[in-house]
Amino acid sequence: MNRIIAFLANSQSRFINLARISIFIVMAWIGGLKAFQYEADGIVPFVANSPLMSFFYKKQAPEYNQYKNPEGKTVAKNVEWHQQNGTYVFSYGLGTVIVIIGILTLLGIWFSKVGLIGGLLTFGMSLVTLSFLITTPEVYVPNLGGDFPTPQFGFPYLSGAGRLVIKDVIMMAAGLICASDSAKRILKQQ
Repeated sequence: MNRIIAFLANSQSRFINLARISIFIVMAWIGGLKAFQYEADGIVPFVANSPLMSFFYKKQAPEYNQYKNPEGKTVAKNVEWHQQNGTYVFSYGLGTVIVIIGILTLLGIWFSKVGLIGGLLTFGMSLVTLSFLITTPEVYVPNLGGDFPTPQFGFPYLSGAGRLVIKDVIMMAAGLICASDSAKRILKQQ
């Protein structure tokens, strides 16, 4: 047991690099998926309801509700609406930014100043994502009726979208840990 404790105690820098690699994997994968129609369609409720991002779209919330494409299905009139809305162009840009943040964070393994920027950007992106818990109705289970005596909808009952968003609390902390480690290394170099 003491060996395990000693290993863990002496491995913090390796684990921080593992966090950088993990952030990169998530950012590259999620950012890369933004190039696909289903993912671009899926982020519309978040962006359209966000006071920080809604100006990127031409149409206002909640009009998108009439033009949702279920994952795995494409409806031509919905795609046309999304093209007019700017959904796909915005998603391509957002995906590019997300991949770049992941690369900057990963490069923190070798370049402290770059890693500091990547960690801070990861933290900032996570804050924006977590704001969706306040602005996006779809993050909570809707009231669809039912016979259960206690209502199980609205806050605090997270929908699939809400469960996806809340995980950014971990990403936010990991970004700060990576930024902090980079800052420590910068100070040592001075």
